Amino acid sequence: MSDGLFDVPGEPPSAGGAMGPVGASAPLAVRMRPATLDEVVGQDHLLQPNSPMRRLVEGSGAASVILYGPPGTGKTTLASLISQATGRRFEALSALSAGVKEVRAVIDIARRAAAHGEQTVLFIDEVHRFSKTQQDALLSAVENRIVLLVAATTENPSFSVVAPLLSRSLILQLQPLTPDDVRTVVTRAIEDPRGLAGKVEVADDAIDLLVQLSAGDARRALTALEVAAESGGKVTVDVIEQSLDKAAVRYDRDGDQHYDVISAFIKSVRGSDVDAALHYLARMLVAGEDPRFIARRLMILASEDVGMADPSALQTAVAAAQTVQLIGMPEAQLTLAHATVHLATAPKSNAVTTALGAAMSDVREGKAGLVPAHLRDGHYSGAQALGNAVGYKYSHDDPDGVVPQQYPPDELVGVDYYRPTSHGAEREIASRLDKLRAIIRRKR
Repeated sequence: MSDGLFDVPGEPPSAGGAMGPVGASAPLAVRMRPATLDEVVGQDHLLQPNSPMRRLVEGSGAASVILYGPPGTGKTTLASLISQATGRRFEALSALSAGVKEVRAVIDIARRAAAHGEQTVLFIDEVHRFSKTQQDALLSAVENRIVLLVAATTENPSFSVVAPLLSRSLILQLQPLTPDDVRTVVTRAIEDPRGLAGKVEVADDAIDLLVQLSAGDARRALTALEVAAESGGKVTVDVIEQSLDKAAVRYDRDGDQHYDVISAFIKSVRGSDVDAALHYLARMLVAGEDPRFIARRLMILASEDVGMADPSALQTAVAAAQTVQLIGMPEAQLTLAHATVHLATAPKSNAVTTALGAAMSDVREGKAGLVPAHLRDGHYSGAQALGNAVGYKYSHDDPDGVVPQQYPPDELVGVDYYRPTSHGAEREIASRLDKLRAIIRRKR
């Protein structure tokens, strides 16, 4: 599937000459693909005078590029415009169908063309789906400029493209189209001879709905417009709603959106914004995210961000994870919401996280002295002769269950790692902890 501004599933760019002619029977999103740089909507930050992208489109740039951005923002369109620069051939591969053999075959053809002074633009759609071996097969051709690589990906290339290929390419990030950008695209499609040619009346509030449903994806808006226009009458809000089962949620379970949404979810719970947390949870559930993944993240958060401020938070998170395993979806979505609300509204403390981090930092810095002799294992022959376990005080022999005694190595006596906050249950823990430390560290 192409991720160009107006591509449709199953329609790869044609090799040998940009995108090839577009017939009147082609989908609206294909017919309205920008034919010139002036028709490109959005991405102004990439198309400033003398910018790398503008130089490529105008035929003077020589650097390979990786175009990274959400669907429907113009990656394939820009690749097409680059291919139209004077004297360039165009070859296209889709990571869904091409293997190492196909990659090498295209490079061989490009090498022969280069011998005759003809440069080849190699467009690879969904490059993140290429294996490491397939990506490695491109390195020599890109480095020696046998091909000018234009790769498109919806995933962050830092995670999905091999480092040698990244270092040989410009990374250009496309931004989601703004509502005004999408409105411009839709309005143009209604009036342009390549589109509906002014033959279909579209209500203003229907355009507003198309913009809203697009979520920054122009192709989605045009597809929805085309479906609604097929009704034969005026396109209204009702017509659009009847044409679509529901607005698809833009969310790639294996891509960058996956990481962005879960990040926003966790940060919203941590920040105690229960409403935002439920929004991101809903986005993940509607998109089909693995509920076990969500449950795992909630369990981590319960210890990392709630901790002892509400000890029951971890119990709720673990119970939610078990429920997901036992009953599955869709019923488990209520349990995930239950856990999300509990953790978002719970008092927050990272004192446990901070305490462990400080203790581990000291250990890494070499502050790990000998275990005090009275705490060492005394359950073997000869242990007492070594002084092991001699003088150990059994806590339960004391009426209060706490006795003065050195527990840490000598180097760490008196060090406080855990510093409870005044939030939730930690308020009471802090008071008790002061008394415990006073007793334990009292010298007799």
